[in-house]
Amino acid sequence: MFFKKAAAQETVELPEFTTQGETSLEQALSKRKSTRSYADKPLKMEEAAQLLWAAQGVNRPQRDFRTAPSAGALFPLEVFLVAGDVEGLDPGVYRYLPKEHRLKKEKDGNVQGDLHRSALGQSPVRDAPAVVVIAGVYERTTVRYGDRGKQYVHMEVGHAGQNIHLQAETLGLGTVVIGAFDDSGVQSALGLEDKEVPMYLMPVGR
Repeated sequence: MFFKKAAAQETVELPEFTTQGETSLEQALSKRKSTRSYADKPLKMEEAAQLLWAAQGVNRPQRDFRTAPSAGALFPLEVFLVAGDVEGLDPGVYRYLPKEHRLKKEKDGNVQGDLHRSALGQSPVRDAPAVVVIAGVYERTTVRYGDRGKQYVHMEVGHAGQNIHLQAETLGLGTVVIGAFDDSGVQSALGLEDKEVPMYLMPVGR
C-alpha cells in the first residue's frame, strides 16, 4: 500500500485501525512487559496507526469518545509520533489527530538524537524506530475541576500508556514507559507549545 508523504504542517492519512485481533485481552495482559532493546527493523505504518488509535483514538464516533477514559470528556492529552524509521513516513514529528485518524507533520527530520539527550541518554529512545510521546494540556481539565484536574490528567496518561502497552503486545511489538527526561528539552526537540507538558516517552519496535 502506498502512503503519500507529508511536508511540515500537511496531514497524512493513516491506515484504518482494526477492532478485531488474534490476541485476547487476557493474553495481552499476561505478556505485557517493558522492552528496552529493539531489532534494526522499521515500524509498519499499519502498526503505527493501530498504536495511535489505541492511545487516543475515537471508539464512539457519535460523541467523539475515545479509547482511554477522560474526566469530563475534556481530552487533555496530545499524542505525537516521533518517526525515525517508519515505512511510508519521512523522519519527523507528527501530531495524531484522533477525530480524523490522521497525522499532521509538525517538524521535519529525525529528532531522536535530541530526544535521546533530553531523556538522560536512555538508549531505547535512540534505538527504536519510533517513539510515541504523550503530552498533557492541564488547562483543558483544570478549567472545570481546578487544581484537582491535574491529577485527572495524570490518571489519563496512565490509561493511554497502558493501552499502548497492550496494543503493542497484540502486534508482536515491544515498548517501555520512560518518565525520566528534561521537560524543556523534550518540548524543544518536538517543537511543543509551552502549555503542552510532556509526560510519557514510549519507544516502540520489534
